[in-house]
Amino acid sequence: MSPRTLLRGLLTSVLLGGAALTAPAATAHAVPAPAPAPAPERAAAPASVGVQPIVGGGQASENYSFMASLQQQGRHGCGGSLIAAQWVVTAAHCITGQQGGQIPAQQIQLRIGSADYTQGTSATVQRIIRHPRYTGNVSGGNDIALLQLRTQVQNQPVSIAAGSPSEGTSTRLLGWGQTCPQQGCSQQPPRYLKELDTRINPDRMCAAGFNSANELCVYGTPQATACYGDSGGPALIGGAGRWQLVGATSRAGQNGSTCGTGNATIYTDVTAHRQWISQNTGGALLGS
Repeated sequence: MSPRTLLRGLLTSVLLGGAALTAPAATAHAVPAPAPAPAPERAAAPASVGVQPIVGGGQASENYSFMASLQQQGRHGCGGSLIAAQWVVTAAHCITGQQGGQIPAQQIQLRIGSADYTQGTSATVQRIIRHPRYTGNVSGGNDIALLQLRTQVQNQPVSIAAGSPSEGTSTRLLGWGQTCPQQGCSQQPPRYLKELDTRINPDRMCAAGFNSANELCVYGTPQATACYGDSGGPALIGGAGRWQLVGATSRAGQNGSTCGTGNATIYTDVTAHRQWISQNTGGALLGS
């Protein structure tokens, strides 16, 4: 499988278009105006649901008030991270259609802050800002986009780390992506958020157009990895109450249709795009 298709899912014709970990019925690597929205759902998935996380991870162990599900017609397509009261960061391929054009903002709805992607704060999108150097080909970096919400939400945003994490740094991945590693092996995303603790790889472990200047190589295996449907979702450093955003799921780290091939997944390095984000959000970043 090419790096363009690893994160892309079975639902891309129906959901958010894209080319990377926009998974089958969910995305990994990448898819009604809220009134003062309802308080985010805080309960993690009940033990009885019986699904496995991401691939090989676990049920969300805490409330992630910033975690967003990008949806069309109520169906999960990609993940995203609330970085300010009116701004969400995701992967550019999540808001890119099959022909390379940008999906209209009004077609995207979000649910923010709940482990259950059918719950949480409901939000609609006023404007999409895709990175100007994103060409529709996820290889080479710049697979990043900003969503400006129509109204501010009350959820606590996540701050963006000051700098890129070094090799070996522990990181936590979040998503509603496919729970088995083979492309197309799952037709529905898990309803409840999953998490996976892993680490930053040496750059050499990622191939296929990897750009160390603005991307992160993240360790994973077919038994434990981000996968289709996790696209746009966060890679975090820190810990409970002090999480910081470092990455957004982009695509496979090596060629192959099985997630985790080559022990790598490529994430957009959000920290490398801090200046671009700040310029486009009017300096609205939490902690900036």
